Amino acid sequence: RNVTRTAPALSEIQRVLRKGGRFLCMEFSHLPEGPVKDAYDAYSFNVIPAMGKALAGDAQPYEYLVESIRKFPKQAELEDMMREAGMRHVTHTNILGGLVAIHSGFKA
Repeated sequence: RNVTRTAPALSEIQRVLRKGGRFLCMEFSHLPEGPVKDAYDAYSFNVIPAMGKALAGDAQPYEYLVESIRKFPKQAELEDMMREAGMRHVTHTNILGGLVAIHSGFKA
């Protein structure tokens, strides 16, 4: 999530992995549409920045955190990008209904 160009970053990861090496990415991800997503969005955009301001004196880094999570590719899209980078046996596992996802891929 903390790279400006995800596809080139995945290509570089693929390049430096040893044959049979495994890439794992555990990241905040995207919930499916519905009331849980709506509640989490309200929490993310209102409570997290307010807590950041109260505790750290600055809401902006926490606003960036929430925005960067939203801009990160959705689970299926990241899987496709990993395959396009050359990874094989690509999968993801949603945790907490998709709030967090663990992606896995291997270098052939």
